[in-house]
Amino acid sequence: MRTTPPNSLTTHRRWRRIASAVTATAALLLTGLTTAAHAQAADPSSSKVTWTRSCALPRHHGEMACNALRVTGGRTAFQQQHGISAKAAEASSPSGYGPTDLRSAYGLTSAAANNGSGRTIAIVDAYDDPNAESDLAAYRSHYGLPACTTANGCFKKVSQTGSTTALPTADSGWAGEISLDLDMASAICPNCHITLVEAKSASMANLGTAVNEAVSLGAKYVSNSYGGGESSSDATYDSTYFNHPGVAITVSAGDAGYGAEYPAASKYVTAVGGTSLTASSTTRGWSESVWRTSSTEGTGSGCSAYDTKPAWQTDTGCAKRMIADVSAVADPATGVSVYDTYGADGQGWATYGGTSASAPIIASVYALAGTPSTGSYPSAFPYANTSALNDVTSGSNGSCTTSYFCTARTGYDGPTGLGTPEGLGAFTG
Repeated sequence: MRTTPPNSLTTHRRWRRIASAVTATAALLLTGLTTAAHAQAADPSSSKVTWTRSCALPRHHGEMACNALRVTGGRTAFQQQHGISAKAAEASSPSGYGPTDLRSAYGLTSAAANNGSGRTIAIVDAYDDPNAESDLAAYRSHYGLPACTTANGCFKKVSQTGSTTALPTADSGWAGEISLDLDMASAICPNCHITLVEAKSASMANLGTAVNEAVSLGAKYVSNSYGGGESSSDATYDSTYFNHPGVAITVSAGDAGYGAEYPAASKYVTAVGGTSLTASSTTRGWSESVWRTSSTEGTGSGCSAYDTKPAWQTDTGCAKRMIADVSAVADPATGVSVYDTYGADGQGWATYGGTSASAPIIASVYALAGTPSTGSYPSAFPYANTSALNDVTSGSNGSCTTSYFCTARTGYDGPTGLGTPEGLGAFTG
């Protein structure tokens, strides 16, 4: 029988068809793998949480920036905990921790249900949020919190001069900050009244004037979620705006990692650092570490260059005021749910982080704890009651020559201060 030689045209064509089939199969496989790779890259559930700053960074001396960070993508700790697919950038439903989570984490469930009636938390921010009251209503309704409106006397919005009609210019970024602050006050102290005092600009002079207005209106708990660089003017700002005995004034420590900010550096305020908060199998049910995402993103801390050290702060590595005093959740990846509808950033539900979350949380814990004693400086209270705090002992927010300025340890450290709330014991006095 005659056979076709190996180098015949028939054999060549057969091998060409096989080669073509192999090439086509390889192409299909490659296409499939490439498509899968792109799908994975495009799937927010497989990527880390991303966010953007709500407010522009300070550009001038004496100008402050809010410390709110709005999540734009990825899968938050809340979503992972509850098996929810990634939709952090969507606005249809909450994607961060709500009131029940926060109260559980900080031992406040009973206090939140029973305390706070007749007490007023003041929120100080710059510019106007035209939707503040309606957005607050949506948040509180979703979580089953009692209504807090102008009509029922629970909510009040004023300018830095106390006017209810001549309000500042509206600003989308600061509106997100305002929503975050109002929602955190509601989450921790739902029975408290809330007064929103809006400064006409983000200058320290105007924000400080708003702080004074908040106190003059009777607030015993004043939250400030903003900061800027330290300066030789800080001592003057201290005496002019923040020296209010008998009033708990909280200030966020900053979101840019290790380094001191003002007014967190004021000796008259409670400087509030930030943590990463996740559910755990511990008796507490939660664990915390220093919030740090990168060398430029994390809780602030540090030794002030200008402010004198308050008598109750006894760490020995910093001769002046040390930041922070206490802390609470601030990591956007373990962030909190907020409802905001004003401006380009206001699309409904969003997740927020930054020490703009931790400052109103701590102000509200003070409110649950009761009216500070006459003549007291409430920033001293935690130092007299350290056993009523969760000591955060892991994590760092940057590099520093004195370790505890930027690294957590047992006892006091810069990034988390003395720790986070475990009930009300550390916030009474």
